[in-house]
Amino acid sequence: MKFNMLVSTYRNREDDCVSELWYLLRELGDDGPNIRRAPVPGLLLVDTKLNPYEASRRIGELAKEKPWDVRYTLKLTPIDIVTSDDEEDIKRSAAELAAKKIGENETFRITVNKRLSNLSTRKLIESVAANINRKVNLKKPDKVLQIEVIGRNVGIAVLRPEDVVSIVKITTS
Repeated sequence: MKFNMLVSTYRNREDDCVSELWYLLRELGDDGPNIRRAPVPGLLLVDTKLNPYEASRRIGELAKEKPWDVRYTLKLTPIDIVTSDDEEDIKRSAAELAAKKIGENETFRITVNKRLSNLSTRKLIESVAANINRKVNLKKPDKVLQIEVIGRNVGIAVLRPEDVVSIVKITTS
């Protein structure tokens, strides 16, 4: 399953969110995004030809300018790599991504969100962290290594705090 953005919405409003995202991504220049429901309520997997970081940021800007156009999209999380739920695959992919995207003087934290999986969060964090030669900061890291486990598919991203776009925070602030 290929995707480069994870989008959360209200339960039972997934179809409305798909339509909304289709419209928004087309406005931004993607004439054929692939948007489908995840096997978890309230979650969509988006594969866009746009840069997912830029697309998330621009949808956040649209929500500020025209909040009536962004009613069902709650949160957008860019994804860098999708791999299987095999622990070795996750470890290898996360280490390669961290080496590219976390600078030698930057701090990081690992965050795991699991859905439909029996993987041990603690074991996963420990095994991934063992392969990353960077300083850990759990309170205010420069980057967050986000691991999104959705059944047999795992999305991994190295994010700055502002890369995850919360529409609720934008429209209420």
